[in-house]
Amino acid sequence: MKSPPRAVLDTNVVLSALVFPAGRLARLRRGWQQLSFQPLASVATIEELVRALTYPKFKLTPDDRRELLADYLPYCTTVSIPAKPPRTPPCRDASDVSFLQLAVVGDAEYLVTGDKDLLGVSGRITFQVVTGEAFLRLLD
Repeated sequence: MKSPPRAVLDTNVVLSALVFPAGRLARLRRGWQQLSFQPLASVATIEELVRALTYPKFKLTPDDRRELLADYLPYCTTVSIPAKPPRTPPCRDASDVSFLQLAVVGDAEYLVTGDKDLLGVSGRITFQVVTGEAFLRLLD
């Protein structure tokens, strides 16, 4: 029996799945709940998610935020990024580096993103960088 694919979901993908239950990426939420894939997280990516959930545009109460995190974090495998992080391909946005590092250290098969900078990453990577929609098709 093949184990579920290991995937790094960028913050916008997680937010889309959590905050918009009728949105185009809502099936990702069911995917991690049904263990169709194994989401990976690191301290840096969790911190970014926690921060993003406080953005006023989402109008989430502290209880809402705790509930959403409780529906994601227990399904994640937490990966420790070493003090000397791995080399990653160049990326224009420094905030995206933590997702690349997580994918490398976590031995991810996929980095799922809508970020054009990450989608354009090339170089010596062992994982595929795909959109949320493409990842959903791969899971089907």
